[in-house]
Amino acid sequence: MLKEIRPAIVFLIALTVITGLIYPLAMTGIAGAIFPSQAQGSLIERDGKVIGSELIGQSFTSDKYFHGRPSATVGPDPQDPSKTTSVAYNAANSGGSNLGPTNRTLIARLQADVDKLKQENPSAPVPIDLVTTSGSGLDPNITPEGAFFQVPRVAKARNLSEDQLHQLVNDHVEDRLLGILGEPRVNVLELNLALDQMSIGQ
Repeated sequence: MLKEIRPAIVFLIALTVITGLIYPLAMTGIAGAIFPSQAQGSLIERDGKVIGSELIGQSFTSDKYFHGRPSATVGPDPQDPSKTTSVAYNAANSGGSNLGPTNRTLIARLQADVDKLKQENPSAPVPIDLVTTSGSGLDPNITPEGAFFQVPRVAKARNLSEDQLHQLVNDHVEDRLLGILGEPRVNVLELNLALDQMSIGQ
């Protein structure tokens, strides 16, 4: 009996070591050597301090900055840890709201967001990505249309010309991967960092 079981046990242990230890360590090492920035989380540094990642959105609320997509992520409620509360871009709890298109809470929130954005820029239609959350709740990008829509507000808050900001947005539009995959997009954190640099240079 032991003679038959021993090969199976040895095989199980060998596969566990290979697939659970050797392979992950090898892939981590190779990734770190070939793609060091991506392997470390695509972190963005400013003055030697990590201020964010290219892959995870951040909450910008000031009129002086471009805003990202709404985030539906949640976290523990500080008042009652047994409950959750809205925590924008919580990378520890990625996910969408899972509210359907007929949900009254979602409809009310969308309408309030659209009304608020229309006050910012009444002459342009509100881009859909500025009022809808992504599936992950962590999307760091918006559409070029979403960025251009916000130009009048940011220009007014920073006392910059709209033409300057249009050019800044254009400079930060990332094309489709290989020209066919995905959609054109603007990374909000990188755009806002460039905006700060532009304001310093004024």
